[in-house]
Amino acid sequence: MIISIYFICVFSLLINKVSLQVTGDIGGSVLLPCSSTEPDLKPQDINVHWRHNGSKIVYDIVKAHYSLELQDQQYKNRVESFPDQYLKGNVSIKLNNLQHTDAGTYSCIITPSSDLHTVQVIINESSSGNKTNDQENEGKDSEADRKPLIWVYIVVAALLTVFINQLIY
Repeated sequence: MIISIYFICVFSLLINKVSLQVTGDIGGSVLLPCSSTEPDLKPQDINVHWRHNGSKIVYDIVKAHYSLELQDQQYKNRVESFPDQYLKGNVSIKLNNLQHTDAGTYSCIITPSSDLHTVQVIINESSSGNKTNDQENEGKDSEADRKPLIWVYIVVAALLTVFINQLIY
């Protein structure tokens, strides 16, 4: 009974977590902020997973080193992090050369602390370029971008529940 109450509390806290919103221009850059709230974590003990719309691998930081092995091709050579900031718990990234397809929700998952941060990226419409193509692509991209990240919240809450369950028993 205690576990299920805990699960509901954690789940509702995660769902109600405020998402930050940043805006950028086509060809420009945006900073996606993320930092650990755990004061005792050492950079070499944490893993950071940046995801776009819940599934696309944007950037991974594994034991204080970035890992590009599984990075989605869409983000190759367009993402920077700030290794000198890892000691301060800052695992923000900068996304360069923005494209229409970059619009959407980015999640930063820090383990083992279970920190979850989300950033909504909005791309300003280009004043140059083909308006017809922009409108066609906008409709297609925005449909995918509206998908909620509810499964991420459920997985994190379930992992926390299992962890607490192990501590209790």
